[in-house]
Parts: sequence; structure tokens; C-alpha cells
Amino acid sequence: MFYGLNNFFKKILPKRLFYRSLIIVATPIILLQIIITIVFFDSLWIKANKGMTRSLVGEVQTMFDIYKKGDENDQQMIVNLYSKNFDFVISFKENEFLPAKKAERWFSPIDRSLRRELKPAFDSYWFDTTSYKELVDLRIKYKNGTLQIFLPKNKISPSSARIFALWITLPGLLLIIISIVFLKNQTRPIVNLAKAAEKFGKGEFVKEFRPSGAREIRQAAYEFDRMRKRISIHLNQRSEMLSGISHDLRTPLTRLKLQLALLKQQDIAKKMSDDIEEMERMLNEYLEFSRIQKKEETDIVNINSLITDIIKKYDRNQVSVNLEENLKINVRLNAIKRCLINLINNGLAYGKKIKIITKKTQNKLIIFIDDDGPGIPEKEYQNVLKPFYRIDESRSQNKSGVGLGLSIANDIINSHGGNISFEKSPLKGLRVKIFLPF
Repeated sequence: MFYGLNNFFKKILPKRLFYRSLIIVATPIILLQIIITIVFFDSLWIKANKGMTRSLVGEVQTMFDIYKKGDENDQQMIVNLYSKNFDFVISFKENEFLPAKKAERWFSPIDRSLRRELKPAFDSYWFDTTSYKELVDLRIKYKNGTLQIFLPKNKISPSSARIFALWITLPGLLLIIISIVFLKNQTRPIVNLAKAAEKFGKGEFVKEFRPSGAREIRQAAYEFDRMRKRISIHLNQRSEMLSGISHDLRTPLTRLKLQLALLKQQDIAKKMSDDIEEMERMLNEYLEFSRIQKKEETDIVNINSLITDIIKKYDRNQVSVNLEENLKINVRLNAIKRCLINLINNGLAYGKKIKIITKKTQNKLIIFIDDDGPGIPEKEYQNVLKPFYRIDESRSQNKSGVGLGLSIANDIINSHGGNISFEKSPLKGLRVKIFLPF
């Protein structure tokens, strides 16, 4: 039971910290106003309304009793006195009946109180509190007609109710507005920290992150900033080391190539030259892998235009596309271009045709790259993303490379906050699925 209630409240409650904090602050204020309003309405306003209505009906009843017993001169004198002293407008409507349609509002406290007091005082009556803004239209059956009396509405409706409603509403709204301002200031540092962490997680450069807010938030922000700097230093050191090693190895390889050119035994020279060329390809991939780790500014890129530019270098019979319109995303252009080229080259290396599909969801961009090659065993899906890993099956037979193509592509997508997955392709080969968040 409690588990179900917990899930229910999780679904209906807002997900953001600002709105949850606002509920915590505003709920007691609103509840307090409701309680005060109910207490005031029940103990003060209703009682005051009841007393004023009873007094008014008593005045009307006294006037009606005197009016019935007097002659025309007395009746006119009574009408004039009540008009002067009580602001009553009295007139006798001869040969007129009470309206058949009742104008009473059953939900109105004024109407209920007036009906309760008039019922024991008069046998036949009719009243209307809505047709006139400041008056109550009361009609009482008298002889062969009706006695119509217009009464001031303020005699049965205390004016303090409006003043009270104003005073109970305005301070409450003012307190809530002040709470919103303070909560905005308190949650802004948390939002800034979350945005900085998101940008860093996507590999974007975080400019001048300044911790602010309460002491605990500042401490968390300082620790995040230190962690960010340590990770950045580590990544730069790794890239520089790999780049330096690869660069230093080029010099002895160049000397070996020169010595082989002077070697008289050409059959041995040919075999050694092939090995040196393979080593050069390995070094080029190492350098490419380290170059990807370098920081690059992000920019809004049209993925469809980028894919269209890339496939111009390939045979049209080999590459087909199905692109959804208007797919723009904030990415590092050169890195994403390198990723797509690696995946396209990988597909064409093991298959004859590939198909590229783009699709947009609510918060993600999905790119499908299908090939008609031999595919990858499902158990190897995670392994092929590791650096330098090669499958000893059909996809690796007679193919050059050191196993960094998919690793570089995966590293680029992860640095953008996305991920790569594999599945069986409709072309009977491998399908690469790229997920990039907006």
C-alpha cells in the first residue's frame, strides 16, 4: 500500500528541485490561509451576516405590520420615514403576483440567511439578490397585489469580508513571491553545477566555472572543479604520451626504410618493407587516437549536411541514405566527422553496401549505419569497442588495422554524452546505432 502511494506521489510531484522547494514553502502558507479563512468565515462573517439579516427582517416586519393597519396617509408616511431613515424604497404593485421563478441562490450564504429569517415572518414572499449590485429586491404578498421593497445590500452583507479577503490574499501572494525569489537564488548554483557537469560529461570546454551559493553547494562545486581539472590533466598526459611515442617511432622506421632500399636481397627487403608499412599504419592510428582526445569547441551542426558531404567521397552504389529533415545538434564537428568516416570505412571494409539512416526522438538523435558484411557475434559486441581488440573471425581475416577504429568512434560518441550499440542489420550484416543527446 505504502509502496503504491509512494509511486503515486513520485509521478504527480514535480521533478525539479525549485518546484519541490516551492511546494514545501508555499503549502504551509496556503494551508494557513485556508484555515484562517474558514475560521473567520464560520465564526465571524456568518454570525455577523445572520445578526444583520435578522435585524433587517425585523425592521421589514415592523414596517409591514404598521403598513397593514394604517390608512393611505399613514402608509405614505411610513414609506417616507423608512426611505429617509433606512434607505428603503417601498412601492405597492396592485394586481401583481409574485414571480413564479425563484431567483434565490442555494449556495449563497446571504440568500440562505435571508431565506431562513423571512420564512417564519411572512407567508408569501420573493426576493432577488443578483439583479442589482447594491440592492436586494424583496416582494411580499399584500391584499390583491405585492409590496415591493428595495433594501441596501450592505445591511445584510458585512463589508469587512472583502477587506479581510484582500488582507489574507495579498500578504500570502507577497510571501510566495518572496519565496520564489529566494528559492531561485538558492537553486541557481545547483543548476549551474549540473550544467557544468553535463557539459564536461559531453567533452565540452567549461569556461570559468565559479562556485556560488550555500556552503555545502560551494564545497560540492569546488570538489567538482578539482575533479574536472585532474581528469583533464590525466587525459592530456595520456594523449601527449601516446602522441610522443608514436612520433618518436617514426624516425627509426624511416631509417629502416632507407636501409631496405639499399638492400640487395629484394625478396627479404619486400617482406620487411611490408612489416614496416604495417607498423606505419599502426602509428598513424595511434596518432589519430591521441588527436581525438584534444579539445575542440562545439558548434551547431546539421547532421544531414555532414553525412551528405562525407558520402560524396564514396561510390553511390555502395552508400545509400534515408535522412530525416532538420536534424541540428551541438557537437564537435571534426570529431563527429572522424567517427562517421571510421564507421563507414569499417562497414565497407567487410561489406559491399551500407545504408545510413537518421532519426529524431524527443531528446535524442539516432544514426543507423547498416552493412551487408559477415557481422559480429553478439558476445563480441562489447569487446570490439575496446582499444586494440580484434576478432579472430571472418571480420578480421586479411584486414589491416590495429583495432582502434570502433574504439575511436565510441570514445567520440561517449565524449558527447551519447553511446554506441550493435545489433543485427536488415542487410544481414552489422547495424551500428549511434545515440546523441540534444
